[in-house]
Amino acid sequence: MVPTSEDELADMIRNVADPIAVRGGGTRGVFARGEVLTTSGLSGVTLYEPGALTLVVQAGTPLAEVEAVLAAAGQRLAFEPTDMRALLGTDGTPTIGGVVATNASGPRRIQVGACRDHLLGVRFVDGAGNIIKNGGRVMKNVTGYDLVKLLAGAHGTLGVMSEVSLKVLPLPQAVATLSIAGLDADQALAAMSTALGSPYDVTGAAWVDGAAMVRLEGFSDSVSYRRDRLAEVLAPFGAVTAGEVDWSAVRDVRAFAGQPGDVWRVSIRPSAMPVTVAALRGAGDVQIMADWGGGLLWVLCDAGRDLRSSITSGHAQRVRGANTDAIPRFHPEPAAIAALSRGLRQRFDPRGVLNAGVMG
Repeated sequence: MVPTSEDELADMIRNVADPIAVRGGGTRGVFARGEVLTTSGLSGVTLYEPGALTLVVQAGTPLAEVEAVLAAAGQRLAFEPTDMRALLGTDGTPTIGGVVATNASGPRRIQVGACRDHLLGVRFVDGAGNIIKNGGRVMKNVTGYDLVKLLAGAHGTLGVMSEVSLKVLPLPQAVATLSIAGLDADQALAAMSTALGSPYDVTGAAWVDGAAMVRLEGFSDSVSYRRDRLAEVLAPFGAVTAGEVDWSAVRDVRAFAGQPGDVWRVSIRPSAMPVTVAALRGAGDVQIMADWGGGLLWVLCDAGRDLRSSITSGHAQRVRGANTDAIPRFHPEPAAIAALSRGLRQRFDPRGVLNAGVMG
């Protein structure tokens, strides 16, 4: 099913008898049972006002097209949406609707927030075929703000988005990265925490292959000044080097692309990074990289291993690996939250036709 208008989308959902698999570009590994309904026919920029930092775009619009439009005006999606194709071995074209549906957010989340924090409004069709508009098209309009945020990260289980409105921000004049090699988890956490606690406005803090890396962005003179001052602050942790770093590789976890095994995304308190790394390594052979100043761990492990048995806090999501009932994709919710989730799905999708089983 490939609707080319919002009304057609509503008619299709209203008339389905069996569950359907909602899909944008099919690049993020979210595959439900049933006939595929793709939003790829809902494409194009509806409204773009660079002066108001506002973009309204149909959900099936390719992410690359959105980024090209913004770049031409010197702007960007500041939350740094991920591209999971290399990691997951998927093809297709990432769409802006898929970005919002999965709340796909990169290293800059520590400074600007997640995708949902930049979402101003949505239009979507619920599981009963009703067209719903929520939020607005400008930053001062926050009507229905909580429902707008609710759709981000719902993985298509509450509704099929037809249009999204996003806040955008200017591109920086300059980017600089400082790195310190040869650090263990404790040392890396200390270095990243020191950088993030400094007044130098860090926009990325990651730990990859034993190196702690922090990123600075902004006006050229400001970046140069902050780079030099931050290097002095970080000097006690080891030799600090400044150089070019491909942060898209950190964002997209390309270090694990093509390697055998399952990949997990473990969200924790940054302070829990060292003990969590030690627990994961103590239970088996793993490769680990950290983002968000230690608040996000990407873990490559043997296929079929359930990492949840190795952690005592946080949430573990299996993003790559064979589908199995024994190891759910998403971290099991506490009973009270699970009840709220069921209630929301019952409200927005009473027939259970949208991405059934994706989130448990």
